[in-house]
Amino acid sequence: MTMRTDIGSYDYVIVGAGSAGCTLANRLSADPGKRVLLLEAGGSDNYHWIHIPVGYLYCMGNPRTDWGYRTAKEPGLNGRSLAYPRGRVMGGCSSINGMIYMRGQAADYDHWRQLGNPGWGWDDVLPLFRKSEDHHSLSDQFHGRGGELRVERQRLSWPILDAVREAAEELGVPKVNDFNNGSNFGSSYFEVNQKSGFRFNAVRAFIKPVRHRRNLTILTHAQAERMMFSGRRVTGLDLSLGGKPAHVKVEGELILSAGAIGTPQLLQLSGVGPQELLRHHGIEVIHNLPGVGENLQDHLQIRTAFKVSGADTLNERQASLTGKALIALEYALKRSGPMSMAPSQLGIFMKSDARFDTPNIEFHVQPLSLESFGQPLHSFPAVTVSVCNLRPESRGHVRIVSARPGDHPQIAPNYLSTEGDREVAVASITIARRLMETKRMAQFLPQEFKPGVHIQAPEELAHAAGDIATTIFHPVGTARMGNDDMAVVDPQLRVHGIEGLRIADCSIMPTIISGNTHAAAVMIAEKAAQLIM
Repeated sequence: MTMRTDIGSYDYVIVGAGSAGCTLANRLSADPGKRVLLLEAGGSDNYHWIHIPVGYLYCMGNPRTDWGYRTAKEPGLNGRSLAYPRGRVMGGCSSINGMIYMRGQAADYDHWRQLGNPGWGWDDVLPLFRKSEDHHSLSDQFHGRGGELRVERQRLSWPILDAVREAAEELGVPKVNDFNNGSNFGSSYFEVNQKSGFRFNAVRAFIKPVRHRRNLTILTHAQAERMMFSGRRVTGLDLSLGGKPAHVKVEGELILSAGAIGTPQLLQLSGVGPQELLRHHGIEVIHNLPGVGENLQDHLQIRTAFKVSGADTLNERQASLTGKALIALEYALKRSGPMSMAPSQLGIFMKSDARFDTPNIEFHVQPLSLESFGQPLHSFPAVTVSVCNLRPESRGHVRIVSARPGDHPQIAPNYLSTEGDREVAVASITIARRLMETKRMAQFLPQEFKPGVHIQAPEELAHAAGDIATTIFHPVGTARMGNDDMAVVDPQLRVHGIEGLRIADCSIMPTIISGNTHAAAVMIAEKAAQLIM
């Protein structure tokens, strides 16, 4: 039997130093009488591409910063497998994500409460969003100033995107200034977690201000491998620390903040999950919890694209060495321009069909186009009009493929697997076309090249959606909150049937929120800290 280095005992051990884990470490270590350990499988965030906003291009798919997951081959995507970036570095996904600050809709959280989760309605969680927020200008019933997490406007302007906002008005979508007051109906430039043109990740927000605390220990290159139990109480955690076996004792609570992929994987490896799956891989069943790893939900964006004329887009701006030099110079001098860009700049929230009570689709509009993520930009001027179903019906899973902690689990989102999701996909492409057919866009002579104007029949459009759609990296729900047989945690985020174990990350979402997920991850951690303390 391998000897493990004993790294001591702690009151709170947090697995995962992402958006939620960093927030928890800050809040829990505020009590000087409690010893807090934060574990991160990746390394430090002292990598320049993390902090330059456009650096997400060099962080996703980079083993220094990304787990490098892939999905299973998806029937709904016509057999394609997608790269599935997840942060493996201090700050987690907040170090590699699109930086968009988005809470979703009030109705999302009220729905959670209606599902039997008291304390999770919009009125309950709004103060938690406000607590950690440092908004650039607003301090009111919806926004906070002076919190840890900086929220700013993007430092750029694109006339072609201003025109798209005006085009959306022709479709009945108003211009708005705030997506985060409970209703995100409208169009606006996304606000972002940046400060003065630099990414503002969870490390900068929540760890650097408290790094001096003597009761807070942070270990990097520390990959959790298996939880240890006495009966059904968590007593410790086996891990790999710098590649060597180690063990930590848990005196109070172990909190999993490893995300919608890592959290169910660790539970399953530790004997907590669907008993058939665990026995198949020779793992002792500590507690049969069939919902662990199920209920995976994600936002799938359909990337429609249009050539334009007479418009400035990033495609041609960066096509020459001179253009690239000017972009770099603008960022060096002003911290603005394309190098300060979030991956998506303009957002439009609307309904794909009148039967929906609130907006159910989100557009991410970009003044650029490319064949696929990581490929060079096209040589001609173009815009990408990506659109996602905010509340997909499709449900997938995350399941271990062996008892070895180093083996990536099977990730099967099961995209476009319901008739309802395929109907929304078809409507989404149709609305993107209508947006480009408005009077306002006529001067740019838009020409659709993805999916292509020759594709018109609904069944053909649904198939085309499978060819041009990709994830926006919002997996949630794999350890969902509730009190039924498939729920994993209760409304206090305690794992059903296990003592001393909570989960605080996006895996606890019963249903996916109607927007980008980083801000909600921070909110969930704020809630967890209150419940624990």
